[in-house]
Amino acid sequence: MDPIREAHLSEPGLLVIDVAGLDDATVLAFHAAIARIWATTAAEPTTRDAGQPGVRLRMYADLRQVSEEGFSPGRARGSGE
Repeated sequence: MDPIREAHLSEPGLLVIDVAGLDDATVLAFHAAIARIWATTAAEPTTRDAGQPGVRLRMYADLRQVSEEGFSPGRARGSGE
């Protein structure tokens, strides 16, 4: 993967997340789960490292922007709120 650049994290609340998983379905499911909580970029194509198992995905998230589904810390802990 390319190095993370300062422009990627120019403000507090911005994240660069590198995900490694067994297959495309796994890392894309992770991306979808994060996108239900916070604003993210569209899923980028997954990559494979020669001679290494699994796939990788880089995603960008903005913790300052809650997704339209909304996020409740109580609900995330399973309190049923």
